[in-house]
Amino acid sequence: MNYSRFITGLSLARQESPIRKLTNMFAAAPPPFMLAGGMPNVSLFPFQDATISLRNGSELKITQASMEKALQYGPTAGFPPLVSQLKDFQQRLHSPPMWGRKPEEGGTDLIITTGSQDALSKSIDMLISPGDYVLLQEPVYAATITALKPLNPKLLPVSEDDEGIIPTKLREALRQWTPSECRARSTGVPKVLYLVPNGNNPSGTTVSLERRKEVYKIAQEYDLLILEDDPYYFLQFSEEFLPSFLSLDVDGRVLRFDSVSKILSGGMRVGFATGPQPLIERLNLHMQVSVLHCSSLSQVIISALLNSWGFDGFIAHVHSVRGFYQRQCEHMANSATKWLSGLAEWNIPQGGMFMWFKILGVEDSFKLIAQRALNSGVVLLPGNAFFFSVPQTPYVRAAFSVMSPEKIDQAFKLLAELIREEIKEMQEK
Repeated sequence: MNYSRFITGLSLARQESPIRKLTNMFAAAPPPFMLAGGMPNVSLFPFQDATISLRNGSELKITQASMEKALQYGPTAGFPPLVSQLKDFQQRLHSPPMWGRKPEEGGTDLIITTGSQDALSKSIDMLISPGDYVLLQEPVYAATITALKPLNPKLLPVSEDDEGIIPTKLREALRQWTPSECRARSTGVPKVLYLVPNGNNPSGTTVSLERRKEVYKIAQEYDLLILEDDPYYFLQFSEEFLPSFLSLDVDGRVLRFDSVSKILSGGMRVGFATGPQPLIERLNLHMQVSVLHCSSLSQVIISALLNSWGFDGFIAHVHSVRGFYQRQCEHMANSATKWLSGLAEWNIPQGGMFMWFKILGVEDSFKLIAQRALNSGVVLLPGNAFFFSVPQTPYVRAAFSVMSPEKIDQAFKLLAELIREEIKEMQEK
């Protein structure tokens, strides 16, 4: 892989901060006479230790020594014990084929970021220049659209069905180029494919294994990098986790984004990116001049939790969380069948937190959702928020993550009435 052809001029120009270099070098074992660092003296911080009560009745002890690490600046790549734990998790969950290779061979590495959103935003900065061609699954996560729009990219949307992104549609989006053209050129050709493989936000779709293999094959043919944004990986409703694109990556062409937000805490803002070392290095350099590093306190707490639970304990927690969301999904599907049959169409999600509805007889859901439903206290998202350049769409996104089954049922009963009112008003015009 020639990674330099993928990286933007801005990202290539980034250089290591000399202060961050010292911090990163000596974080694990400070020398006896460290006079260069601009570290504050931790003895002056008012926090000494902490005890955190867990929902299962146990407690996490954050000792004074751990608290000092949690309150101090740390290495950009992340709190070393947590980095080690997450690398172990990635190897257990995905067995990346490129793990252990040399950096120039695309060997896999990992960096902890301020949520996976931070990793995604910085990766867009690293890989996409203004006016570049960008391939992405559509409908697409709304924040990805927000991050891309200032770059005014030439968008190549790839549609999906209930099995996720459609490989034949991906080939159609690439039809104006030959594979050899894409491999030979660094400008004027698509270089990046973005997708959410599990529980896609907003549509709830999960890409089947057969399609994952076909999409990866196409990426090999056209020399594409795959941005695998997978915050809902642990919320797959199947018994076994589907193999990730990272687990299929024999070339070093997958940059994967994970998050603990949906499993442990959204507010702790901890995510991590896993992928080719040359790309992880660029993310590291960007973080050095933006956030310096993810919150040390959040990292120390999560590391202590994982140390207490171990891998098996973490997976047991995942199964509990997944079971809750699956039951919530079933409740929403039942309410949809009860109230929205004949008024909307939908597929049952295989993971994630969302259901995606097509309102029948309504070409544009915006007025229905942003005005009529909102004024009645039913808050959903109109579908146009998830398309890059489609102003009108009949789709609506509903989240089943928070509301009780009773409230979901009440909301859908009211939504059905509002849809009928909308259609009647349209017919009378």
